[in-house]
Amino acid sequence: MLSPSEKTALRTFRQYQVTPGEMLCFFGPNLEKNKSALQRLTKKDFLVKEQFKGAYSLTPAGFAAMKTCEP
Repeated sequence: MLSPSEKTALRTFRQYQVTPGEMLCFFGPNLEKNKSALQRLTKKDFLVKEQFKGAYSLTPAGFAAMKTCEP
């Protein structure tokens, strides 16, 4: 079960049509707003934290979860 903030973060990936293995960079207020949700999604193995600041990639499980989040 995903929290509302986790769904919001995954919707950002959906907005940019990100697929598994592609990186998306969060920055500024958007990074601060989603930081805890991104960390929780990483612990659930839905995202991979990349080396760049604020950069995350979807895992296949994260992609499946993203597709269940209504726009």
